[in-house]
Amino acid sequence: MGRAPQDTPAGIGTYLLLATTMLFAAFPLYWMFVIATSNDEALAQIPPTVVPGDRFLVNLDEVFSLQDVYFAASLVNSVIVSTAVTAAMLFFCSLAGFAFAKLRFAGSRWLMLFVVLTLTVPNQLGVVALYIVMGKLGWNGTLLAVIVPGLVTAFGVFYMRQFIVNTVPDELVESARMDGATTMRVYRSIVLPAIRPALAVLGLLTFVATWNDFQWPLITLGGTDYPTSMVAISDLASGNYVIYRRVLAGAFVATIPLLIMLFIGGRQIVRGIMEGAVKS
Repeated sequence: MGRAPQDTPAGIGTYLLLATTMLFAAFPLYWMFVIATSNDEALAQIPPTVVPGDRFLVNLDEVFSLQDVYFAASLVNSVIVSTAVTAAMLFFCSLAGFAFAKLRFAGSRWLMLFVVLTLTVPNQLGVVALYIVMGKLGWNGTLLAVIVPGLVTAFGVFYMRQFIVNTVPDELVESARMDGATTMRVYRSIVLPAIRPALAVLGLLTFVATWNDFQWPLITLGGTDYPTSMVAISDLASGNYVIYRRVLAGAFVATIPLLIMLFIGGRQIVRGIMEGAVKS
């Protein structure tokens, strides 16, 4: 019998490459913090300063004190929208993925094909129609116009369907049905515990994408007093004279929730991706 293959330890070159890549990836965030803590003269210095200043709280107070931006309310709106969309996405996409993966009904394959084909349609093509529909419902200018269109996506349904196919055996589902379990009981007791890594990945990606969404919130909430955080940052950067220390101070604060989410769920992302790769 041959010897089992062993992992080859990474060399110093690998670690240097990873460290360099990490520095390049983190530098924009660090530079944003440097300007957010500095005065207006810091941007004009040659060579530019790379040391944080001591005006972060002062700049932040100016951002939250602006009467025409309502930055604090925009952060609250982003939390509400991102949390609602993420929760709905996890429920509806996992439920639909379970139906496509384990339930047998007429036209399921053609319907799944249609769902996948919608991924090829750019979101920009539906903006006008979506705005008209939201207007007919009287939701334009409200958070419902931002939340409802994102309750379920084709990518989420397809991702959950593929993960459930590879993770939940058909025999386990059939055994539960023979024991008298209903469809919702199978979903709740068997499917959900098995797909927790996938739920963590989808939830984190959905939260980050919803938090960073700019185009549709700008269209439907841009003229209101309480938009989302990305629209508020755009308002900070508008005007004839842009005060970049304010813009970057607001952007840094709006980035903190994303960093927290990535710190909490980063391990789950790696686990979910690796499990999907191994089982596919």
